[in-house]
Amino acid sequence: MINDEIRAKEVRLVGAEGEQIGIKPIREALQMAIDLNLDLVNVAPTAKPPVCRIMDYGKFRYETQKKEKEARKNQKIVDIKEVWFRANIEEHDYQTKLRNVIKFLNEGDKVKCSVRFRGREIAHADLGKKILDRVKEEVAEICSVERLPKLEGRSMIMILAPKN
Repeated sequence: MINDEIRAKEVRLVGAEGEQIGIKPIREALQMAIDLNLDLVNVAPTAKPPVCRIMDYGKFRYETQKKEKEARKNQKIVDIKEVWFRANIEEHDYQTKLRNVIKFLNEGDKVKCSVRFRGREIAHADLGKKILDRVKEEVAEICSVERLPKLEGRSMIMILAPKN
């Protein structure tokens, strides 16, 4: 709340330079802000009495929005990329998929490695575990295992996260 929107009778006033002015009636505090050609801004409405500060509200909002925009720009959004393997995968196909796993990890994304079992392949879940263990060993230096291989329905899933 700013200026006339403040409904308290008395406020604890903080000056434009951050100095404590003290407890003042709202009219006097508002007049001091008008004399300095600034705004009276309620910074702590739940305090007893509420804390108000004399500042340029437009400039304050602009700087706050600028800081939030900068924070959003610097954050990294981590995606989960999924790479499917088959229980009876050939060596060349395995190497191709392994290159994709390494590429995704180097880009900073998490990787969900899955082995799909079709038909009676589910009886040989140990083959899928061997494939995922092999992937885990080959990328051990660039990632950590977030979730060990686990059978879920007809898929065995392992999640890898990049090391910082």
